[in-house]
Amino acid sequence: DIAMAAQMSDAHRRFLQVLMSHGIMEGSEARALHRRCCEIHKVYYAHDKLEDFIGTINSHLQPLFMQIRKGMSESDGRAHYALVNLAETEITKMASDYTENELELFRKTMDLIILSENGFASSTDILNLADELKTKKMKKKEAEQVLKDFVEDKWLSEKNGEYTLHTRCIIEMEQYILSNYHDVARKCNICHSLAIQSQVCESCGTGMHLPCVRKYFRAQTEPRCPQCNDIWSWDIP
Repeated sequence: DIAMAAQMSDAHRRFLQVLMSHGIMEGSEARALHRRCCEIHKVYYAHDKLEDFIGTINSHLQPLFMQIRKGMSESDGRAHYALVNLAETEITKMASDYTENELELFRKTMDLIILSENGFASSTDILNLADELKTKKMKKKEAEQVLKDFVEDKWLSEKNGEYTLHTRCIIEMEQYILSNYHDVARKCNICHSLAIQSQVCESCGTGMHLPCVRKYFRAQTEPRCPQCNDIWSWDIP
């Protein structure tokens, strides 16, 4: 109920503006920003009230079909906050920034990443797709530049020539991925959010993010699947 929602203050507005300019923020940055905004605008600040503070902003963003969402970095398990557009499916949102064949390359890259064992696709495999595009073939040089743009715009992350979905992309596209890849997309058994880079139980198919695997098995000498209790056959990261 918007009428009942806490009022937006200048502190909330500043927080939203900074987050909008970043697109995504790590948890510790968001907490520091929360504090700074409250201090600058002399608004009541409590260090454990970030979620409430964001909740107030979200209640005012609701009519605009926007939302600040919390997600997790799959590489280190840290919390992140991203501003998400709920009105458009994310692929249509990207359409304003990219051409048809660039979008097709992104979709195909996403296929590779989501269908892979480990949540990564090699640059070689992605570049090979560039001359198979239906919309309009892409030269290798051109495709390399487009991949750079995807990384810069935080749709993809790259490490040693391997690409995966950026944390921001996962937060924004979770619903899209779960509905479009419902046979293969899985949620983490521990934190229940979408898991792209994950380990999967060989017996029952239960998947877990690597940081969640690390946390969950920390105290176990003989790691067993939380679902079927079979031996966990992967190396614990």
